Amino acid sequence: MQTLEEAGITTYPFGFVVAVGSNEVQWQVTGQLADGEKHDTPTADVDGAPAPWADSTVQDGGEEWLAAVIGRAEAPQIAAIARWSTREGSRPDHVGVTVTFHNGAKAFVRRI
Repeated sequence: MQTLEEAGITTYPFGFVVAVGSNEVQWQVTGQLADGEKHDTPTADVDGAPAPWADSTVQDGGEEWLAAVIGRAEAPQIAAIARWSTREGSRPDHVGVTVTFHNGAKAFVRRI
């Protein structure tokens, strides 16, 4: 694994690349502040029960794998992990996960 920048990809400022066999899977990360938060002040961590998640044996570096990796971390700051492909009305070209934190902030991780 390496950052997009380390892989020479400068189109997106935040993200990472995962090597899976002879292939690479690229992910962009964007965020949304919690309600009332501002970029000029630190966001407070809020701990709670780690997000429930379903284990996966998939090792392809895809959406299910990513959700399982995040879930296995059992981070007390993460309230929920939602896979985009399992949502009602999902698009086949819309692959990623939304990570919702207990403080209300969100991270959107999409395959690029």
